[in-house]
Amino acid sequence: MNDRETEKQTLLDTINSPEDIRQLSIPQLGELAEQIRDFIVSTVSDTGGHLASNLGTIEATLAMHYVFDFSQDYLLWDVGHQCYAHKIITGRKDKFSLLRKEGGVSGFPEPSESSYDRFRVGHAGTSIATGLGIGWGLMDQGRDDKVVSFVGDGSIVNGASFEALNNLPGLPRQMLVVLNDNNMSIDVTRGAVAKIFSKIRLNSTYEELNRTAKTIIEHMPLIGKQVEGAVQRFKKAIRMQQSAGQLFESLNLSYFGPVNGHDIGSLIELFTALKDLDHPAVLHIYTNKGKGYKPAGDNPSKYHSTGPFYINGESKKSGKKSYTKVLGEALCEIAADKNSGVAAITAAMPEGTGLNIFRDHFPDKYYDVGICESAAVDMAAGMAKTGLTPFVCLYSTFLQRAFDQIAHDIAQQNLHVVFCIDRAGVVGDDGPTHHGMLDIGMLRMLPNMILCAPASGEEMRSALMYAEKTKAPVAIRYPRDVLPENLSDIESLSEDFETGKSVLLSAGDADVVLVSYGAVLTEVVEAAKILEQSGLRCDVLNARFAKPIDPQIVDFAREGKMLFCLEDHGAAAGFCSAVLEELSKAGVSSENVFCLAAPDEYIDKASRKTQLERCCVGSEEISRQVQARIRDNNLYEKAHT
Repeated sequence: MNDRETEKQTLLDTINSPEDIRQLSIPQLGELAEQIRDFIVSTVSDTGGHLASNLGTIEATLAMHYVFDFSQDYLLWDVGHQCYAHKIITGRKDKFSLLRKEGGVSGFPEPSESSYDRFRVGHAGTSIATGLGIGWGLMDQGRDDKVVSFVGDGSIVNGASFEALNNLPGLPRQMLVVLNDNNMSIDVTRGAVAKIFSKIRLNSTYEELNRTAKTIIEHMPLIGKQVEGAVQRFKKAIRMQQSAGQLFESLNLSYFGPVNGHDIGSLIELFTALKDLDHPAVLHIYTNKGKGYKPAGDNPSKYHSTGPFYINGESKKSGKKSYTKVLGEALCEIAADKNSGVAAITAAMPEGTGLNIFRDHFPDKYYDVGICESAAVDMAAGMAKTGLTPFVCLYSTFLQRAFDQIAHDIAQQNLHVVFCIDRAGVVGDDGPTHHGMLDIGMLRMLPNMILCAPASGEEMRSALMYAEKTKAPVAIRYPRDVLPENLSDIESLSEDFETGKSVLLSAGDADVVLVSYGAVLTEVVEAAKILEQSGLRCDVLNARFAKPIDPQIVDFAREGKMLFCLEDHGAAAGFCSAVLEELSKAGVSSENVFCLAAPDEYIDKASRKTQLERCCVGSEEISRQVQARIRDNNLYEKAHT
């Protein structure tokens, strides 16, 4: 190891709090930024995580912490996956090797980890409104704590962000919105606002960005002096011809920039000047997503959220096909029929939802609205009114953001829109901000909605074919997981989907029936094998539908069989609740019906297998719960006969 490498390693080792970085010179901060960049790449190559976005925000993070005291001031991330450098310099460096792992550091801001993390943030569009509320709260208490919202360019186009910007000029105190513009959210940012930013970016060199920063600094007052007139002097110095400036100025917000988001020295001077403004302001910075690591810089979409990889960029993934990949392929197959009228819509998640495959084959049928889930759903409603069949492909946890539009504009009008709900159930390392534990309860209450869940790749394809032909709103939920290998030889899974019809995987003569909904079937089948080895034979029913419920399930209960209903969803209002409601309507006793579902709590980050066990639907926990229930109800001897 040469002297330079030793110096760099030692410098990072000395940083345990933001106070430590304030002892460094500007050149040393540049050195530290490169060390943090290497540290993040090395860690994420082992753990997986959000890489490209974090590589682009390091210099800005250091500059903010250099100027502001976020042990007292408020730093609000939007979206939260930009915060890795922030975590490293706020006392969590030693735990970073367990990034997104059980017992380690969350991949998102997490208040239980550190007082520097003000909010648990996994979604976009939240920080400006949250900062606005904090600003009013601080005023009410007579406090002068500073508020900074660090907003990605993909987040600023979210409807909630614009609602907050509309109200922000009314706040009579400091609040700084740092607009981190890298021309990306997860994929290339879409829409008119993104084009405004892109136009300026294409016409600006880094020299011009740096020159803009210096001009701003020259026309801002000295620290501690009156700031009145500073903005007006800046406007006179730089004609506000840039579209972005006009956009924010039209909202009566002071706008500064765009400036180079990797120039630590200029950023420190800018933050120092702007933190003394007595009104809200926007600082527009340009950063390079994936900066410093060529594979991520060349392909930031791929490295937005990645699994483990080799430093040369080669993936360490198994290469097994996922539910998401099947969706992309099956939608292409459906769209190949010229009479299908299929359209596919996503909200800035083409790769995460598998629609990158569809986009490449049918670009004229593919729509990306940016991080605007509500708009995606209402756009689908309009398409359905014209006779198209839109497939809206979103993560379960992001679908929540469009509930009003689903309820009012889709279900109430009984429009033929298909919701493809990815990342349903527990999602492993991303943890509680990204679990999809609410979608069944949210959608099941809506009249006209049909809810189904495939358990295998073949069922995934069948569910999509079924939904395309069914003239009603249909929701298909499936996990972030590879396809199960233990279901490939089960013939009944190849049967076509029929509304409300389940499939029995065994003879149907056992006194105990495991009623499985969706992808937990792979765990249920393994649990049945474990139970059989202990001398207890169970039938397995693949429910397929949470709405409507198959009458066969009610018949089993009427016959006096013990039913164990299983789902990877919150117990409240989920599939199990639906079964109990059907039994009640039919006047059938639920005495011997037991529900295995997620507890009423937020499940922390861990492997997906561990999380399934915590939700009582991992194979080991299922077998344990079944045997315990049988013993508790004095039915063990009967069940074994």
